[in-house]
Amino acid sequence: MMNCWKSVNINKEFGLNRIYIFSALIGLLSFLFLFIPLSMYHGSNDVKDYGLLPVVIVLFLLPLLHRLMHMLPLMLTYKRMKVFFKFRRRVFPTFFYQCKSKLSKRTSILMAMGPTLFITIPSYMMAFMFPDYFVYFMIITSVNFAMSFTDFLYLYHFMKAPRRCIIENAKDGYDILIQRKEA
Repeated sequence: MMNCWKSVNINKEFGLNRIYIFSALIGLLSFLFLFIPLSMYHGSNDVKDYGLLPVVIVLFLLPLLHRLMHMLPLMLTYKRMKVFFKFRRRVFPTFFYQCKSKLSKRTSILMAMGPTLFITIPSYMMAFMFPDYFVYFMIITSVNFAMSFTDFLYLYHFMKAPRRCIIENAKDGYDILIQRKEA
């Protein structure tokens, strides 16, 4: 028998507007703090400019890739999930996923860290390796870092959870369950 140790709903706890404001500030600050040392490192290299269209396309696809990177640790651990495809405002393709099985603490932490491990860090490394395109990689890094703000909030709760807990996908967040001690 399982007891609910904590229900985590970040939107209810902080409010959607506050999350958007903090996320935008984190994205802006991460761009500034990561761009300045990187531009000093690369010196006066010419940045190749392909116009605004490639940047818009990448930023349009980045939320889909971000969500897919949340699913990647679940796929690698063979967890069953249900995927729902949808169009927002009849233009923007998106999808949602719901894990059908309960997750261990380790799997939940990997799921929350997925976009950071598979998009943010490689993108920042690519900014070091390709000085002609480092601005584009820095934009991807900072936007994905901003999108990961709620992931870090969930990660904070997952890290504080007991070691042998089970994390279940709830309606608007996650339920952290623990084994009930028999009396």
